[in-house]
Amino acid sequence: MNIHHQTISALSKEQIQQFITDGFIRLDNAFPRALADEGREILWRETGCDPHDPATWTQPVIRLGGYAQEPFRQAVNMPVLHAAFDQLVGAGRWEPRASLGTFPIRFPHPDDPGDTGWHAEASFAGEDGSWRLNWQSKGRALLMLFLFSDVGEDDAPTRIRVGSHLDVPHLLEPAGEEGLSYLELGQKLDVTANRPVVLATGEVGTVYLCHPFLIHAAQMHHGKNPRFMAQPPLYPAEPVQLHRADSSYSPVEIAIRLGLELSPSGIRDRADPARS
Repeated sequence: MNIHHQTISALSKEQIQQFITDGFIRLDNAFPRALADEGREILWRETGCDPHDPATWTQPVIRLGGYAQEPFRQAVNMPVLHAAFDQLVGAGRWEPRASLGTFPIRFPHPDDPGDTGWHAEASFAGEDGSWRLNWQSKGRALLMLFLFSDVGEDDAPTRIRVGSHLDVPHLLEPAGEEGLSYLELGQKLDVTANRPVVLATGEVGTVYLCHPFLIHAAQMHHGKNPRFMAQPPLYPAEPVQLHRADSSYSPVEIAIRLGLELSPSGIRDRADPARS
């Protein structure tokens, strides 16, 4: 499958449609290589590993979080990204970020990292303490992947099930606002198994903007150079709305409505025997 590329400051109609139907878009050169180089220096120090000595890379993955130093703050606030957030989530409907959150740094290693299952990211804590998702995507407007190193097919690129975000609303809707836990949803994802898979590869500075319900998975690293990638959420400034009087739905909302088979009037386009 061909993945569209982004080199200008606004998304085309084709890219927005791709986001709605496939669940993601890829933006090349979304932030400068120089920022990534500065950021990797910080992260290498935090790992305690020597970038020039693979013998020190003793774990398949090291997770680092909470990075708000200048390279990370600048990377997530590039004008091209803010413009894309406006187009995908809606102007005024998302919260600016000052950091890039968690970095799962993956190393060439023979051991299975133990975190390669298919999933959607949980976005809020339930009363029982479990991390959950609901049909309104409470707590998450987008899933984002920021490549801070060049990522080829052997470098543990994130696997993406294309269009899988359209399967998730039906799974979440019956659970209402409480939603499902990360594990409960994970047990229902066989419905997405036949979706085509693409790999989140790209050069330094590439950003993938993904629908919050997109099903994805990590994998083992079979290359030579560690993979540095941030996967922060974009937080919403207001809840997702599936019934707007002015029909000013964002692409994120349109995709959820499509998954629920809602017509412009808010009525289901066709009967669902499972609900009768």
